[in-house]
Amino acid sequence: MHDSIAALVRQEGWRAEGAAARVHYDGGGDRFAVEFYAEAERVLYWTVPAPGGDAATTADASSTRDASTPTATAAPVPRDDVPDPLRRRIREDLAAADVDPSVERREV
Repeated sequence: MHDSIAALVRQEGWRAEGAAARVHYDGGGDRFAVEFYAEAERVLYWTVPAPGGDAATTADASSTRDASTPTATAAPVPRDDVPDPLRRRIREDLAAADVDPSVERREV
């Protein structure tokens, strides 16, 4: 495991998945998966469908179903469409893991 991934998984919510680290974000009705790839030093953002496939049923579905169970396909999100507070949090987590936070801004 890369040192940067090992350091990220010590941050709240992050987990290791091979050569990447992933964290999920729920906020303001938006659901994202954020992935950091150590070898490429890139961050990718994905939309994550609500459990049950309907935002109106998210609260009910999350109480009866594992939120990590996919019900639809995740889709990549352009960086400009990601809320600034989430992007800031990701840069803070990267910095805390001794990863250059500017990698969050790098295009794929």
